[in-house]
Amino acid sequence: MIRTLVVDDDAMTASIHHSYVERVPGFEVVGEAHTGRRALEAVRELRPDLLLLDIYLPDMSGLDVLRTLREPGQPHIDVIAVTAAKDVSTLRTAIHGGVIHYLVKPFFFDTLRERLEGYAALHGRLERLREPDQHDIDHVFSLLRSHGRHGLPKGISAPTLETVVEALQQSDADITAVELAEATGISRGTARRYLEYLALTGAVELSLRYGTTGRPEHKYRWADRVRIGR
Repeated sequence: MIRTLVVDDDAMTASIHHSYVERVPGFEVVGEAHTGRRALEAVRELRPDLLLLDIYLPDMSGLDVLRTLREPGQPHIDVIAVTAAKDVSTLRTAIHGGVIHYLVKPFFFDTLRERLEGYAALHGRLERLREPDQHDIDHVFSLLRSHGRHGLPKGISAPTLETVVEALQQSDADITAVELAEATGISRGTARRYLEYLALTGAVELSLRYGTTGRPEHKYRWADRVRIGR
């Protein structure tokens, strides 16, 4: 599970973001903080993997929290900025601080889910890499880019994509197009098309298994299924 700390000055907003994160498979919220100082304490105490960080905090800027987290000796943590700040200076400073994504409030659940799914795929991929070549590195950086559920290519619909993603995330084992079709009620051709699309975006990983016939069988897995934790 990806352990997440939610930081926001407003308790109600923090609660909403907390509930959003908990709805995404593979994530758990380990705490909330409403001030910068408490956020830094919680990072040291809870050792989360990911921080959802507001910029406007009552005691110190979220950017100051970010700078502190990047000092030598601080625990490693990935950061997604979640803020109403839209000025270029803040954006530039956040980028220099190594934020994974920058979300402007208010936003809907789908927007955060999309970023978290991409981050989970990135996190899981990095856990499995040992000596990456240029192709591996390009793939890792591509996972930071949001593919989104808007502007989907021809032949890919958002409702069917949602169904396919849920089936993949709930599967305990690698899955074939035939198995996916049976689980979702779509045709084998449709299942194969959606699996190929998700493989192209990096959301799923493809492996080949050779059976007694000698012909390879295509198996797919949701990219963040490898357990992540301490």
